[in-house]
Amino acid sequence: MKLNKGVIGRLYRVEEAALPQSMKRRLAVLGMTNGTDLEVMNNKSGGTMVVKIRGTRFALGRHITENVEVTAL
Repeated sequence: MKLNKGVIGRLYRVEEAALPQSMKRRLAVLGMTNGTDLEVMNNKSGGTMVVKIRGTRFALGRHITENVEVTAL
């Protein structure tokens, strides 16, 4: 499923990000790589999500969340 369909409070594992290579590198620097667990903290109506990755909260835009494939844990 796509990350933008995630439910607040649930845990997910990142499977793949279908994003440009530069965006993938930026997310990797922030700690979001394939196999990383994350928790959805907030899901705003415009598509912006707040997620917790390795203890740090990040806001991700709609373009990113629509292109990240995750599985529920």
